[in-house]
Amino acid sequence: MRHSFLLVMLSVSIFAASTLSGAPRRQGPLTPDSVPSGAVLYSQACASCHGDDAKGHGPNVAHLKTPPPDLTTLAKRHGGKFPYDYVSTVLLVGVHLPEHGSSDMPVWGPLFRYVDKDNKRLVLQRIDNISNYLASLQQK
Repeated sequence: MRHSFLLVMLSVSIFAASTLSGAPRRQGPLTPDSVPSGAVLYSQACASCHGDDAKGHGPNVAHLKTPPPDLTTLAKRHGGKFPYDYVSTVLLVGVHLPEHGSSDMPVWGPLFRYVDKDNKRLVLQRIDNISNYLASLQQK
């Protein structure tokens, strides 16, 4: 229980930092039953580290041990096909794969579960929205 509470607090702190970092906000904070577009979720949860363009140059990058990866090259790094399963796993349960680098990235699954009051459908919809948005950003 304590671990879950700390994880949620860390995620909320990072979320708050991203909203104060100058990352564009197109919608208010995460709320239950509200499933923003992938672009909005990305700007709220990811842009502070990965950058508005998803190339890994966000305003918080100086505070990280390992620079975040360029998310526009995910398909290129996975044989030309966007890795939906990989992205969903990273967002839901975190980074456990050495090719991703350190585990500095927050796990968004627990935060989404907390916000969505354990509504699995809404959590998965948020993850799908972010994944689809990232797929749309892939370099040709």
